[in-house]
Amino acid sequence: MRIRPGSVVPIVAILAVLVVLLAIRQPDFLSPPSLMSFLGRSAPIILLAAGQYFVIVSGEFDLSVGSLVTAQVVVAARLVDSEPSRTWPVVVLLLAFGAIVGLVNGLVTTQLRVPSFITTLGMFLILVGAVYLWSDGAPKGGLSEEFRRFGRRAFEDVPGLGRVPYALLVLLAAAGLAALLTRSDFGRTLVAVGGNPRTAELSGVRVWRAKTLAFVLSGLAAALAAILLGGYSGVSFQAGAGLEFGAITAVVLGGVALGGGRGSVAGAMLGALTLETLFTLMNFYGVSGALRSTVQGAIILLAVAVSSVRSATR
Repeated sequence: MRIRPGSVVPIVAILAVLVVLLAIRQPDFLSPPSLMSFLGRSAPIILLAAGQYFVIVSGEFDLSVGSLVTAQVVVAARLVDSEPSRTWPVVVLLLAFGAIVGLVNGLVTTQLRVPSFITTLGMFLILVGAVYLWSDGAPKGGLSEEFRRFGRRAFEDVPGLGRVPYALLVLLAAAGLAALLTRSDFGRTLVAVGGNPRTAELSGVRVWRAKTLAFVLSGLAAALAAILLGGYSGVSFQAGAGLEFGAITAVVLGGVALGGGRGSVAGAMLGALTLETLFTLMNFYGVSGALRSTVQGAIILLAVAVSSVRSATR
């Protein structure tokens, strides 16, 4: 059977193997309560992978999402300051902030012609420095219980499932919206832009606008991930540490070409779920968490090598 480019078949097969190994090692893993809890905890990285998909399939990178998550969590704690009535205004502000950061990344990349790798690396450093300066090196304030419910609370006593985390419902809603976007004219345009921006431009496509919108979507995904992470883990300067590399790893693991023009958002999200399953399996087998970066690096190198071989044989 010939597997078409962008197919989710390979990542589904890998995920299935990992789930079987995990179930053998930890039989309770597949019980509804345990599975629902795992999916809820995995929601932030899956959201980031979905956002990163739009950027990477357009032929660009977004290295700023990890620092954006950290900034959002620290800012939320400072602004909410444990006051429940401030929760929803701050949530709206965080979403707007994520969109603005994405817009700036997109415009600098497309209008000033700065490579996205440099643009988003610069944004990464700006956000890290700004957050440390604003907070005097230590997070201040606190997140209200109303805010934390997004990452910690769940619908209880759901028939057949038990506890369904709010984070999982947020993920499902975002995944549905992402799937609709990829099937729209915008989604098809984005793939065309990533495949050959010059041809797309000659066809009348506003390449700069498509790529800028991709960065905005990535910023919004990071804001959602920050809301869920802040709710689950609390306030920390390490809230988003390394998440940008995790999201990129998930995307390439899901079959999205790093050069753009090939892949699916479903594959990217399944790649994130597969990565989380792999790390959980490593944890159950007593493998040091310090190897996470090594595993992510190996996956990226392997994915690029496979992509290069495929391109050379065409």
